[in-house]
Amino acid sequence: MTQAAGGMHPERSQRGRAAPRHLEQPGPRLEPRLDSLPARVTPLEFTLEPGLTLLEAVARPLRAAGFASAALELRGGGFGPFAYVLPAHAPDATHVAWYSATHQPPGGARLERACITFGQREGVPWLHCHAIWQEASGRRRALPGAVDRPPGYEAAGRRAGHVLPEETVVAAPVAVRAWGLSGAGFAVRADAETNFSIFQPAAMPGPAGGSRAVVLRVRPNEDVVAALEAACRAHGLARAVLRGGVGSLVSPRFAEGTGTGDIATELLVTAGGVGPEGAHLAVALADMRGEVHAGTVPRGGNAVCITCELVLEEVPG
Repeated sequence: MTQAAGGMHPERSQRGRAAPRHLEQPGPRLEPRLDSLPARVTPLEFTLEPGLTLLEAVARPLRAAGFASAALELRGGGFGPFAYVLPAHAPDATHVAWYSATHQPPGGARLERACITFGQREGVPWLHCHAIWQEASGRRRALPGAVDRPPGYEAAGRRAGHVLPEETVVAAPVAVRAWGLSGAGFAVRADAETNFSIFQPAAMPGPAGGSRAVVLRVRPNEDVVAALEAACRAHGLARAVLRGGVGSLVSPRFAEGTGTGDIATELLVTAGGVGPEGAHLAVALADMRGEVHAGTVPRGGNAVCITCELVLEEVPG
């Protein structure tokens, strides 16, 4: 497929190593490259109620606790019906990447883990969810080179991608760790650089109390590890831990030597933070086939594709 908007730009660093691959976005380069606001975070734990859509199951307990925005980590349970999309090449020059057609495995899915950014879209709740799951039954999907299977068939197994919150229904209780945000959170706004409407930091009310935190969005083609360090410097945090976090990287390469050449991916943070030695970040992500890749994101080696939505909570001492 022809690359949209000028395509991909692999470069070389001064030391001769391959620099992060960049994608030329359709709109103007916007400043600041790291958009961040100070906030407070309050930890919460609850269970997603079966029978509700993912969006409603997340929104109800957060609304009851008084929070309009939060970062969440989910474990276990299951969904059915279950709907998701994968990262894909853009069909035209209005975006650098797009989404696949919707996938709805007939047997639903058993959740392994997920991260969610929860916030507001036009004044009502919305969320952005990237997850890893196990599918219970095979499904039909275009698979290049699958010569030993019926055309378009893929067996059940471990997959990852972008979960659709209104089409997906909780089928079995899901355990949630959440961090409610006060003072600032995430709201969907149009982004002229990427031509997407996406979550961005915004002033937002919430209950008093909690720990110091930073709500941040990293723009395209920026180094996400360096951005974590810059956010902590800008807000005076000596140590911080990441809470939840979703986003995308261009052809990610991990410190372990693994990764994928796909230009668009969907990531969820599995561990990370910032300390005296700098930032560390571990992620799991979906490639364009829904296959799972996981590893440590090295500083200076990976560029953001469309966005990264992150929350850093201060670690005292």
